[in-house]
Amino acid sequence: MQSASADSTTVCGVDEAGRGPLAGPVYAACVVLNPNHVIDGLADSKQLSEKQRDALTIEIKQHAVAWAIASATVEEIDRLNILQASLLAMQRAVQSLPLKPGRVLIDGKHSPALNCEVQTIVNGDRLIPAISAASILAKTARDAEMLRLHQLYPQYGFDRHKGYPTKAHFQALQQHGSCDIHRQSFAPVKNINLNR
Repeated sequence: MQSASADSTTVCGVDEAGRGPLAGPVYAACVVLNPNHVIDGLADSKQLSEKQRDALTIEIKQHAVAWAIASATVEEIDRLNILQASLLAMQRAVQSLPLKPGRVLIDGKHSPALNCEVQTIVNGDRLIPAISAASILAKTARDAEMLRLHQLYPQYGFDRHKGYPTKAHFQALQQHGSCDIHRQSFAPVKNINLNR
């Protein structure tokens, strides 16, 4: 799907969603924005309401030059650790783009191995519109997956907390133990399983 050569002027923003939860996959997205179509309201996904994120997701997908979303599984998180699994999801997202970017801008301090110029930017999801757009796509894709998983494991309340370590989630873990989509390598899950 990738083109054979990179366009050095094509800049792609990359971000992940879901490093902090105790359950579910980690997602990453990459976006090449269209310089001729400015999308108003782009920001770090955590600073936006669900309604704002959903509306922006539609606009990003309609008007971006290119975008892609990928994930790493709970099994990969437990095997590799959450940082490496996040980088794997980012790598998969960039490699899924229908074009090969000349430069990739990544939120944070760490970058996956990519065959192009890479720049990491702390707080990039607040500073760089393409990274903000990637942040939004990753967040809405992961939230949609957690809603799907809620149908399989309704006792945990994934529709409300999306797997994050909330009081309600801890209470459900205490009551029911962990399930197949909990990250067994994460200390809170491990400790609850040991103490049951």
